Amino acid sequence: MKALTEHDIRSSFINCSKGEAKRLAVPRDLGERPWSDLDFLGWRDPGAPDRSYLVTERDDRLVAVALRFQPAQRGFLHRSMCSLCLTTHPRGGVSLMTARKAGPAGREGNSVGAYMCTDLACSLYLRGLKVPESGSRFEESLTLEQQIARTRGNLFGFLDKL
Repeated sequence: MKALTEHDIRSSFINCSKGEAKRLAVPRDLGERPWSDLDFLGWRDPGAPDRSYLVTERDDRLVAVALRFQPAQRGFLHRSMCSLCLTTHPRGGVSLMTARKAGPAGREGNSVGAYMCTDLACSLYLRGLKVPESGSRFEESLTLEQQIARTRGNLFGFLDKL
């Protein structure tokens, strides 16, 4: 993924108003992100603990979505799996992320959800640059490129529903 600016991010949201995009918290460390290792940029809003945001490149344009999250409700010993990167995490490491649909459907309150890594660091887990706390990645016969393609396909499937 190419390095993004605050303007790039704010102008690419598909499921919130321009005013909402202008007010949301954008990471201050954009210059320090490992862009070549990111398939998408994801972050939590420090001022709104139930909100996260995600930006990705698709068909030569940026697509950003505002998400609300709720930690997966599982028993103490259960693990949950991210539906994007297939990383398993202990309690709290995977959350149900919901995004308001774009357009009239979203204004009527319709949304789409998927279970994702709470920290939205799927790209780093895939590449082994971040290790899930007490969780794991399954040993796979797919190459890293194939795993990245699958993760992007899963993400695009989620975005297509918006």
